Amino acid sequence: MTEFNVLAIDPNEANAAQKFVQSLQETGFAILKNHPITANEIDAMYGAWAGYFADDQKFDHAPKDGQQDGYFGFKSENAKGSQHKDLKEFYHVYQSAAVPASVDEATRSFHGKLLEMGRLLLSWLDQESPDEVKANLSEALTSMIEGSQSNLLRIIHYPPLDESVEPGEVRAAAHEDINLITLLVTGSEPGLQAQDIDGNWHDVPCQPGYITVNSGDMLAKATKGHYRSTPHRVINPPKQENRSRYSMPLFVHPRPEVQLDEQTAGEYLDERLREIGLK
Repeated sequence: MTEFNVLAIDPNEANAAQKFVQSLQETGFAILKNHPITANEIDAMYGAWAGYFADDQKFDHAPKDGQQDGYFGFKSENAKGSQHKDLKEFYHVYQSAAVPASVDEATRSFHGKLLEMGRLLLSWLDQESPDEVKANLSEALTSMIEGSQSNLLRIIHYPPLDESVEPGEVRAAAHEDINLITLLVTGSEPGLQAQDIDGNWHDVPCQPGYITVNSGDMLAKATKGHYRSTPHRVINPPKQENRSRYSMPLFVHPRPEVQLDEQTAGEYLDERLREIGLK
């Protein structure tokens, strides 16, 4: 079996940038520890949003007129090519869009801190990537997100599973992310798995306080595959652990006009949203 050595990196280490780029290039994933987001902030987010998803007022926040912010109900999204909808509901938070008052303060601070970390990680990629990779970019990766209003914090709730689950339905089918990089605070329960280059699946560590980072399609396109977009999924829990799972990924996106390859970021995003049923 291929070794899947995802490195856990302390941003304060002298060689943190090199270790991050190495792990991302080899596995498509890296893990951050000892980061600026505290356990209390993470607990506050999970607690506030658990209350939100338990309230039927969430249905009042469904997107209108093709918007991408707001509440998306259970089985709204499918992975590209999947015949089944994922067993989840979620809320999309953008910098400039309103969020429910009950979660506004905690969410704005959380979103901002994750985005700052995303900028730092992209600067490490700009710094440590091979010269031939940098030469292929239309502009520096850190420059691509300057002024972007597309950075998406998705708050996901995977409800406990009931007897209506059909064969083949899972919490999140195997997929690749659309964006440059994703920052994911460790989920409230295990279940996240990543696939190596030989097709084997590996559990991603679920230690409290970790932030898992993975590369997405846009980074793969912009770097001509140097950083691959790694398939990952969320599997269904065993019966003895059948309870709600929450996760909070930040998807870091370029401005829509940024040229990735033959497509701009906006063109590619539009294409992928149609493929997964969100447009």
